Amino acid sequence: MTSHSFDTRAVHAGRDDLVDLGVHAVPIDLSTTYPSRDSRSEAARLDVLGTGAGDGGLPVYARVGNPTVARFEEALADLEGAGAGVAFASGMAALSACLLAAVTAGRPHVVAVRPLYGTNDHLLDSGLLGTSITWATADGVADALTDQTGLVIIESPGNPTLDEIDIPALTASVPEVPVLVDNTFATPVLQRPLELGATYVLHSATKYLGGHGDAMGGVIACSEERARPLRQLRFATGAVLHPLAGYLLLRGLSTLPMRMRAASQNAADLASRLAQHPAVTRVYYPGLSGPRPAHHMAGGGAVVSIEITGEPADVIAAVRVFTPAVSLGSVDSLIQHPGSLSHHIMDPEAREKAGISEQLLRLSVGIEDVEDLWADLDKALSW
Repeated sequence: MTSHSFDTRAVHAGRDDLVDLGVHAVPIDLSTTYPSRDSRSEAARLDVLGTGAGDGGLPVYARVGNPTVARFEEALADLEGAGAGVAFASGMAALSACLLAAVTAGRPHVVAVRPLYGTNDHLLDSGLLGTSITWATADGVADALTDQTGLVIIESPGNPTLDEIDIPALTASVPEVPVLVDNTFATPVLQRPLELGATYVLHSATKYLGGHGDAMGGVIACSEERARPLRQLRFATGAVLHPLAGYLLLRGLSTLPMRMRAASQNAADLASRLAQHPAVTRVYYPGLSGPRPAHHMAGGGAVVSIEITGEPADVIAAVRVFTPAVSLGSVDSLIQHPGSLSHHIMDPEAREKAGISEQLLRLSVGIEDVEDLWADLDKALSW
């Protein structure tokens, strides 16, 4: 599929064999085990599969892999320009596998740049997985490295202030250390970090990849060499993606370009209007909120954050078109207060240093009519 356009690949990736199978919809394989009368060969296969490698056959047991999930992994890898995709039960499980891979390789030190998603920040600060952390600015990452550094972690655009990082400049400054880029906000529609020098691309697939708020998952796109220890860790820890979620996420990819562009257009429109609203003191949106250190994204994305003069809880209570809920990336628009929800788990001082004020609201803009969205926000902000 790599010779076709991105939009065509989004529709067809992971489905190339369906005509030969005589089906139109992707089959959902719910098996937890895959029987065989040849136990000797199955034992030999498990020796291979347990290393994270594949042999082209069925997975023996669902914790090793699943055919439906494999289709989603293949499709996401295609869209990100990666050699492999490795899917997990959640975005946090995907990040955990990358951290554990660094630990097991004997390089448990991590350098990260804020802001990140709040629970990612908490996991790194807590050291729960045996890692240690140094927080750095984007241009200070190289100076923060030690001989024990096994991973650099960034999110661009960052959650929730939409800070952008010059990914090629950062990766060039740390050529010997793997760099993980959380690409959840941009998606491969707007940005493909592997093309910019990243080692791993992380998605909370729960968000835009699924796109409908009904499937939880995480996925890493990387080289096949990097994928093998991640599969091995998934096999050992059991952080597997359910086949039904794999099916829904693969289905979501087929409309991802159309959804992402429509939502981004709405977000850019709302960001411009919000910048003129008397109750809004600051708008965070790529291309609007100040000078950009990089222009990797093909658009500003579908998230807008604002600081307001009033009480954030009152605005959240007043909306009727926006859904007051944590998370993002659905076809419907969501609004939430990061200090109370997505970033509440962070230390308050760290939250403040990351620029996440108590007056900050994060808007995940969907594909509704932009005039309805604006009327809803304007009324809630003027309450």
